[in-house]
Amino acid sequence: MTALKTIIFILLVPGFLLGVVPVFVIPRIAGPAFAAGPWNWSALPAWLAGAGILLWCARDFVVRGRGTPVPLDTPRVLVVSGLYRFVRNPMYVGALLIQVGTVLWFGSLAQAVYWLFLYIGFTLFIRAHEEPYLRKTFGADYAAYCKAVPRWLPRVKRGIPHR
Repeated sequence: MTALKTIIFILLVPGFLLGVVPVFVIPRIAGPAFAAGPWNWSALPAWLAGAGILLWCARDFVVRGRGTPVPLDTPRVLVVSGLYRFVRNPMYVGALLIQVGTVLWFGSLAQAVYWLFLYIGFTLFIRAHEEPYLRKTFGADYAAYCKAVPRWLPRVKRGIPHR
């Protein structure tokens, strides 16, 4: 059941924010766009990497954390392995990478501005909701994790060892 809830969440939330909005809403906004060309296909690796990161992290939430990415059914165990050894928010990194692909595909300034809004929105949600919840729930373990692992960009040779 946990896996099913995770799949539904991924289809609804990231599916809406990274699929419906950038593909069906933003292209209707008039604005400058870069000339289309073969370089637009550089979007494909960004999409694949971003989707892979999202799915890997969702799996870790289910298997290692015994929960889901759904804010009302969070992991019961602090997930600090896998991609979480390198950054505290790899699911958001994956989502932003998917949007980078969309910016490359459409070559649109509006898509780039949307990426910025996603980044700001994710940062505000993380700082206002997720981090306080994790501090309250996991206490000293989460505090040690925050000291060892950066929020967005990985450090070289740092992180929590694999459990």
